Formats: sequence, structure tokens, C-alpha cells
Amino acid sequence: MNFFMVISARRMKQYGLVILTALFAAWFLFLQNMLHTPVFSTSDGPKAIYKGEKNIALTFNIGWGDERAVPILKTLKEENVKSATFFLSGSWAERHPDVVAKIVEEGYEIGLLGYSYKDYSDIKDEEITKDISKAQQVFKKLNVKDIELLRSPTGHFDKRLLKIGERFGYTVVHWSIDSKDWTNPGVDDIVQNVDQARKGDIILLHASDSAKQTNKALPQLLEEIRSKNLSLVTVSEMISNSSARNEEIK
Repeated sequence: MNFFMVISARRMKQYGLVILTALFAAWFLFLQNMLHTPVFSTSDGPKAIYKGEKNIALTFNIGWGDERAVPILKTLKEENVKSATFFLSGSWAERHPDVVAKIVEEGYEIGLLGYSYKDYSDIKDEEITKDISKAQQVFKKLNVKDIELLRSPTGHFDKRLLKIGERFGYTVVHWSIDSKDWTNPGVDDIVQNVDQARKGDIILLHASDSAKQTNKALPQLLEEIRSKNLSLVTVSEMISNSSARNEEIK
């Protein structure tokens, strides 16, 4: 009997711990939902924006390929999309200066995606700095000015990139909605993934050759966004119209 009571007490403590953990997690999620412009940040200040307060930001990563970017630009023009942000790798940009010029001509925003496709969380600070600097030189030669946004090529980053980005004068940008278009799950799935978007979301799309279904999904995807009475803005416009609160990155 005493043995049973000891076991029961232990179980009660375990259950209590599980309940407290669940309550803490629920409270943490509640606080996250109260944020205006959620950001990843270091304790000293540098931030990575992944969401805003209102509107929607379409972002396209281009790291490689020759076939997808131009058709996507054509579709955006046909759909009368005036605002989008393209994160371009320096290595791709120097091989496609005409497409870079077209992006600028259409009035879209350009952000930096480094130079090579490297996982910034796996390399040293010096290598990150060198990769970003090399990309900067490419865009300088292409006469692309006033780039203020930086995205990690693979999407993986830590507080080191936030500090390095700050030294370069960049805001690091992540995303809140992943279309998963690069997996080519089918047009309907891409649209469904993006259909989760609400005001303030930053949507990740791709215009590299690996994303074979993005262009086909765009018209329906845009129709769904507009049906929610959401306006499309650049990431910079979203940032400038939002207040920010910090969530520290370790």
C-alpha cells in the first residue's frame, strides 16, 4: 500500500510538471500572438524581421537557374503586382544582369541573398562577411543602389548574422509563411500553403529553376490574397509601417 502511495505521488508530480509546462507554453504562444512586428533579435538590438502588422509581402528567392525568373516577372506584370521583394544571390545576379535590370525597371525591391548558396549557421564569421562583401561588389557593378535587406541563403541563421548584418547596415529578413514551392508539391498545395497568410505575413516563394510550379500557382495565389482585402507591399514598406518588439535569439 505504501509502495502504491509513493508511486502515485511520483505520478502526481510528473502530471503536475506536464500541466505547468503546457500552461507555460500556452502563455508563451499567447504573448507571441500579441506582438506587432515579430522579430528575432540579440539582446543588444540587431533584428531579423519575419512578420509585420498589416498587408502582405511577397518575397522571391533566386539563387540559381535561367528559366523561372523572367516568366514570373511577366506574370506579376500581367497580374498588376506593383510591390514585391526579390532576394538575389550575387553569383546569380552577375550571370543575369539583364534580369536584374528588369526587376529594377518593374519597380520591385531587391534584397541580398549572399553571394554563394552557403549555410551561414555553419560557417565562420569571416566567411559570412566575405560572402556578403562579394555580393555587394556585384550589385555595385550592376548599379543597384540602396539595398537594405539581407536574407540568409538557406534560411538558417543565428545571432552572429544579426550582428554582421547590422555592421553592414542591413536588416535581416526571414518569413512567416513558407509556400514550400521549391518542393514542387503541386499548384493546389502551394496555393493552400499561402492561403494561410493573414495581415502582416511575409511569404517565401522562389524564382530559381528548382521551383517549377510557382509561376503556375501565382494567379490563383494572388486571387486568394486579394479576396482577403490585403494589399501587397515590399518588405521595406512593411517594416516602415510597423512597430517592433524583440524575441531574443540564442
